[in-house]
Amino acid sequence: MTTAMASSIMGGSGVSSLGMLANNAKAKETERSFAALVDGMRAGSDAKEESVKRPQDTRLPGDYVSSLALENPTAADRAAKPVGAAANAGEKGSIDKTSKLYEQALELESYFVKIMLSSMRNTISKTNLSGGSDYAQKMYDDMYYEELSRDVTKSAGFGLADEIYLELAAK
Repeated sequence: MTTAMASSIMGGSGVSSLGMLANNAKAKETERSFAALVDGMRAGSDAKEESVKRPQDTRLPGDYVSSLALENPTAADRAAKPVGAAANAGEKGSIDKTSKLYEQALELESYFVKIMLSSMRNTISKTNLSGGSDYAQKMYDDMYYEELSRDVTKSAGFGLADEIYLELAAK
């Protein structure tokens, strides 16, 4: 708070709320350098906001799962051929891997993979040595398998998302 601002707030009496520091030269210099820093940051952030468009993050607070959206799409991603089960079924057409529809198809494929992994996980018997029935361990395992299903969906090429996309895009 500058001395002039403090003076106007206090009714022009010339006494600031800073007390003895108001007349201290070092405190005034620190205040001026801080004000210059804040002004510089404001000027820099205004220029950056106009030139840089940030993608909107649609995740909820506390949602730490990775996104299935492509980070740096190329022209080949906008006209990709089907892979996996879609290619084996003889599906024709091209897939726009940058579209929201394809991202939602990947979400559905990831959900199916998570169900598959959870079913496989339930066949393993756990003992007290390997982390039996602790609530925190179950929650951690669930988060781990959800992230694992997203990684598998991104890299395995099952083709379920491709089939879903081609079916829905045709309508």
